[in-house]
Amino acid sequence: MFDTKFVVVVREDLAVWQKLNVTAFLATGVAAYKPDIIGEPYRDAVGNEYHPMSVQPIIVLSADGPTLKKIHARALERKVATSLYLEEMFTTGHDQANRAVFERFSPQEAKVVGLALHTDKKIADKITKGARMHA
Repeated sequence: MFDTKFVVVVREDLAVWQKLNVTAFLATGVAAYKPDIIGEPYRDAVGNEYHPMSVQPIIVLSADGPTLKKIHARALERKVATSLYLEEMFTTGHDQANRAVFERFSPQEAKVVGLALHTDKKIADKITKGARMHA
């Protein structure tokens, strides 16, 4: 049905609250970067309006640390824009502090705990090879 794929990959050893937090933050990054993937507002039977959401499913995968590092490298090699969440961001409390932490690490040094992307389906599958459906 879709030629593209919206994928979030989280590190499998995170606590549940961390996985949910990372997934939410990463999805907002993709939506901000690609606003065309957001549909129209929802309305219930009596006319209450709700926020619009992604027009396509968001696939949530998990991977161990080394696999996530490979996925990050593949995305960079293919120049596919991503949202990225680093382990050190759990110690901050706001966007400016997150940015300061982020700027301290190169891709090789980064302790990636989550990554999200929206791209051509075949490219997404190649980049996320080794990750599996989150259980």
